[in-house]
Amino acid sequence: MVHEHDHEEQHITVVDEDGNEQLCEVIHTFYSEEFGKNYVLYSIVGAEEDEDGQIEIFASSFTPAENGEDGELQPIETEEEWALVEEELRAIEDEFDIEIDE
Repeated sequence: MVHEHDHEEQHITVVDEDGNEQLCEVIHTFYSEEFGKNYVLYSIVGAEEDEDGQIEIFASSFTPAENGEDGELQPIETEEEWALVEEELRAIEDEFDIEIDE
């Protein structure tokens, strides 16, 4: 049985270390009960693909806003959280045709 996914594109604005705003496309969001946090996987809109045709994927944890506005992004800081994110990426890589660099 095939489920049709409603892939409505979601965009977020991420401010980089230099204070520049980057428009990013949300690839996937998920919640971890273990850490009690939401996570978002995203790529920069218009980013160049590498020689393998891959785009760089970024991950952050976030706190959803109460009023439906964009939540607050936080960096992922622990090895355990990165392991969780990598596991989630592996779970979705076929669906999104992405590859993970180890």
